Amino acid sequence: MLPDEIVKRYRIKDGSKFRLADFDPADTAGLDIDKTEAKEFLAAGVKRLRQLQERLYAEARWSLLVIFQAMDAAGKDSAIEHVMSGVNPQGCQVTSFKVPGPTELRHDFLWRTACALPERGRIGIFNRSYYEEVLVVRVHPELLDKQGLPPALAGKEIWKERLESIRDHERHLVRNGTLVLKFFLNVSRDEQRRRFIERIDAPEKRWKFSLGDVAEAAHWDGYMAAYEDAIRHTATKEAPWYVVPADNKWFTRLVVAAAIDDRLEKLDPTFPAVAPAMLEQMEQVRARLAGDSKGGKASAKAG
Repeated sequence: MLPDEIVKRYRIKDGSKFRLADFDPADTAGLDIDKTEAKEFLAAGVKRLRQLQERLYAEARWSLLVIFQAMDAAGKDSAIEHVMSGVNPQGCQVTSFKVPGPTELRHDFLWRTACALPERGRIGIFNRSYYEEVLVVRVHPELLDKQGLPPALAGKEIWKERLESIRDHERHLVRNGTLVLKFFLNVSRDEQRRRFIERIDAPEKRWKFSLGDVAEAAHWDGYMAAYEDAIRHTATKEAPWYVVPADNKWFTRLVVAAAIDDRLEKLDPTFPAVAPAMLEQMEQVRARLAGDSKGGKASAKAG
């Protein structure tokens, strides 16, 4: 697992002075390891995550919400796949949020994600989230027209107000037992372009290619400004952001795994204790079962 000092490097608990330009998408924190070592690091992180998730599930007191936001081709899907590869599916759920449909547009912008929040004891992963409402909708404000808001509520203050709503929403979640971790996978424009080309050139990756993704990349500066403002106004101690370098996928996965492990380690979920009376009954049942087993073996030998 990565040292906590490396994880802290990308953790934003107070966004008041946050500048996206201060974070290098190609950074690896000076970690000089080969692919084999990177896989070993990740395997250790995944193993620890499975152990912590088992305790979280058994205790059933807290839940964990992990949010992934990024530009297209930044590696959200592969990060989720690799980091959560060893987790028991019974205790984990992944929800991807696409363009909202008619029913979703008739509700407030937090409604559809609130319906997908993880139950106590579970890890919920949002592949994109309510942050799309202050990112893609901000870059394409014409999308507000489809949301049916009263004109007086769709003015120039709407982004500030939505960020306030998000901050309040996350504070509410934490107060009610849902921990919140948010990851912005910080890919560079050049690396995104290289991955687009790779998707075109590799037959097994062409299904991932979308003309819409390339069109959105043309709004790069607008998206970077929107991400910076969103992180600046919603990074808190209770619900921190992790601005994770995404030009090297192996490093991205290590940071994500280490950050989740670190948060669950601090939570320290425990297996539920068994009441003394129940424990006494269990011991009696165990003795009876053990006796039955010995009797069965003796009968088998006699036969």
